[in-house]
Amino acid sequence: MDNNQKIETMLKKKVWAVVGATPNPEKVATKIYHTFKEYGYEIYVVNPKYDKMDDGSKIYPSLKDLPKVPDCVDFVVPPVVTMSNLNEMDPEVYPYIWLQPGTYDDDVVKYAEEKGFQVVHEGACVMAYLHIHGRPEE
Repeated sequence: MDNNQKIETMLKKKVWAVVGATPNPEKVATKIYHTFKEYGYEIYVVNPKYDKMDDGSKIYPSLKDLPKVPDCVDFVVPPVVTMSNLNEMDPEVYPYIWLQPGTYDDDVVKYAEEKGFQVVHEGACVMAYLHIHGRPEE
């Protein structure tokens, strides 16, 4: 599956987790969170440093603490944090991951693909993609 096919497949999924969003509305991760909400996705935030988003939504300390397993996990954290999360994730449980620009290096991508995740990267920002193309039809 090429990158565009993975993008289309993932954006048809309904439940997402954003790893790294904060209550700060100026942060890119928070803007991504709000973009997902704007486009009708069920969205959860993972960040052990905070309790609530700027809109009052709960922030969870880890993926395993979420009330439901997300279809896709979007990373908006430094590569070392991305790698730490990937080490703890099972691709059978979390098959789709989206690596925002700046969240990965070659080692992260290689590890994720070898472990069996479907990975979107290559500079593909989910927020920009949704604003340009909209949510794909089911």
